[in-house]
Amino acid sequence: MTTSFDFEKPIADLQQQIEKVKQIAEKTKVDMSGTLAELDQQLAAAKEQIYSNLTGWQKVQISRHPERPYTLQYIEMMCENFIELHGDRTVKDDKAIVGGFASIGGQTVMVIGHQKGTNTKLRQYRNFGMANPEGYRKALRLMKLAEKFNKPVITLIDTPGAFPGLEAEERGQGEAIARNLLEMSVLRVPVICVVIGEGASGGALGIGIGDKVLMLEHSWYSVISPENCSAILWRTWDYKERAAECLKLTGEDMLKNGLIDGIVPEPMGGAHQDPVAMAATLKARILEDLKGLKAKDIDAVVNERIEKFCSMGVVVEG
Repeated sequence: MTTSFDFEKPIADLQQQIEKVKQIAEKTKVDMSGTLAELDQQLAAAKEQIYSNLTGWQKVQISRHPERPYTLQYIEMMCENFIELHGDRTVKDDKAIVGGFASIGGQTVMVIGHQKGTNTKLRQYRNFGMANPEGYRKALRLMKLAEKFNKPVITLIDTPGAFPGLEAEERGQGEAIARNLLEMSVLRVPVICVVIGEGASGGALGIGIGDKVLMLEHSWYSVISPENCSAILWRTWDYKERAAECLKLTGEDMLKNGLIDGIVPEPMGGAHQDPVAMAATLKARILEDLKGLKAKDIDAVVNERIEKFCSMGVVVEG
């Protein structure tokens, strides 16, 4: 494992043992197949035990794995003929959000998503996936373009939050996100939203209003990150694990509370273990949901979308 977390140490240790046994077998020409088979069984059991009992904080860690596939990788693996479109026609082109027309399963769609970057230089170029107002305005421009040509919209969410800088607030960060919430609610084409990694705050919700809202198995979706929640409540990051449990940010929690429509299973250990298999699973789920949505009358689709989000939460009048 090139990158592993503390809770994955038993897995990393077993993998190192397997590698050492293979090297000894190759060097000495001794048959070590029995030992390897036993270690492989131990490894499979360790993976099953660890990954089937992940805490909220551990899922947050996996969602941030540096080798986890990002939006452009999913587009490359799931789609054909992707044509990226740039700019919000007002300020500039925000590199933290990418989007454009593509073909998936033989049908044209508009794909929009956060893009973090795969190394230090690209992460800075993409602003670590934290979009400015022009990013959300670009996303809205592309959604309206999709509506004009009657093409479904697919959004891939993976952001630690909207960019909190002074210049972002000066250009209307809150208004840009709020405008997207309004326009996406009544967009007259099917909309499918997928949290592929981090789904933090309004930065995620700005492209997260859809007929189907899905989460990958080891992603998270919350109003605030565990670290920032811990900092607000306890004035330190030391309680981030406790905050993650209290926030109920995992896919299972979100589905139980009726805030998402489904969970897409990941390969054992996370999407980064087998990105191709993950993309194939996600593509199949998107095509299945698209088929169901396209079979409905668009007025019914929009009304159900509005009703779904309006029914979330409880208001108690005193």
